[in-house]
Amino acid sequence: MTARPTGQSMLGSEVAVLLDTFRRLLRRKASANLRRLIGKTHAADLALLFRYFNDPEKSAVFTLVRENRETTGELLSELDETLISELLSPLAPSEVVTMLEDIGSDDVADILNLLEDEQAKAILETLQQVESEELEELMAYAEDSAGGIMSVDVFSLSESTKAMDAITAIQSSEKAEMVFYLYVTDEESHLTGVVSLRDLVTAAAGAELKTIMEHDVVSVTAEMDQEEVARMVSRYNLLAIPVVQSDSTLLGIITVDDVVDVIREEATEDFLQMAGIGKDKEILMKSTFDNVKLRLPWLFASWIGGTVAAYVIGAFETILESVITLAAFIPVIIGMGGNVGTQSSTIIVRGFATGRLELSRLGSVIWKEMRVGLILGIFYGLLLGGVAMLKFVDAPPELGLVVGLSICVSMIIATSIGTLVPILLRKLDVDPAIASGPFVTTSIDVLGILAYFLIAISLISTI
Repeated sequence: MTARPTGQSMLGSEVAVLLDTFRRLLRRKASANLRRLIGKTHAADLALLFRYFNDPEKSAVFTLVRENRETTGELLSELDETLISELLSPLAPSEVVTMLEDIGSDDVADILNLLEDEQAKAILETLQQVESEELEELMAYAEDSAGGIMSVDVFSLSESTKAMDAITAIQSSEKAEMVFYLYVTDEESHLTGVVSLRDLVTAAAGAELKTIMEHDVVSVTAEMDQEEVARMVSRYNLLAIPVVQSDSTLLGIITVDDVVDVIREEATEDFLQMAGIGKDKEILMKSTFDNVKLRLPWLFASWIGGTVAAYVIGAFETILESVITLAAFIPVIIGMGGNVGTQSSTIIVRGFATGRLELSRLGSVIWKEMRVGLILGIFYGLLLGGVAMLKFVDAPPELGLVVGLSICVSMIIATSIGTLVPILLRKLDVDPAIASGPFVTTSIDVLGILAYFLIAISLISTI
């Protein structure tokens, strides 16, 4: 959701200054000054301030914003999902309908999906019949699909339309969603071509669109995942992409501003999953209890891994008693393996997300990461082995070799797991981002410690 610019955007400390100004005016109940300040503040900046307002401040500012229908629509298009639900839920359906009149149908559908079913249904019933049917159709698509983010306010003309008539039609169009390209359809509304505005204005006035249009149109289906849509827009450097049915009937359009939102949302979800805290992009807006509920199941994997690691260490208790210095290097083995494994899985997950990594190239990628693990393992193995020999001179002479070799093996295991797990999940059609969280690190910890003690048993003669 993106609003029309209404002023200069804020940078850095200006956020704090503007927030302080709003709060000072609110304390003074200076409504007239607040209205002027709201009118001068960019909708995106105002939405940012709502994250810091307390409940009474949100209510007071939103009441003033609602006096201007256009400003209200722009603000709702920029607000965080949690805040939209919080501000609109107490309102009557008729009040919400008034706010939504100047918002694109795709954004309205997104907003209605955030509300309770009863309230959303009441709002749909209050809207005009044609618009209501249109919104119900949009809401039927999955939230993360092309249909879920498209706008049906797409501007298209018939193949037989002359260039001069097309220019006149564009100039008189009010509802069209950002006319970057002119889409051309046949008599049955099938998408047959596209004309750039540059080609249109330079064409002869009497030329028909079918003679100047590009026939090879890049399009997506309504069921396509929004992440794949974003990749296509990025790959072909498009400002907009049409959405069609299987028979090429034109359904709507996805503009680059919506694609930017998708990229941000998908990247946020990936980072949250890789950190092992779920995928709710609104986590910062959640309450303490909601945060606990979101993070509890993800940390359970770490708890299991830690428990298994403790049992592994306990199984080699006699070895630790005979060579106590082995315990000093357990944190290093765990830490180095976990870090390099996370690096590998991050590279793979990001490669899938950006479309730079294809399944056909997996063999070379796996082999490359294993070689990276080997080289890093040899380097840090020599380094740590030297430290072990110099620091623990009274320890068994094989300690340096055990520690160095263990680091090397641990890093090879880590890069292998960090690479293979995301790939396996991708093949199973599971989001590979979850692989960079506790699932990878805990398995690396257990296997690294196990390898460490097995190498110690094999090489230290006094055990």
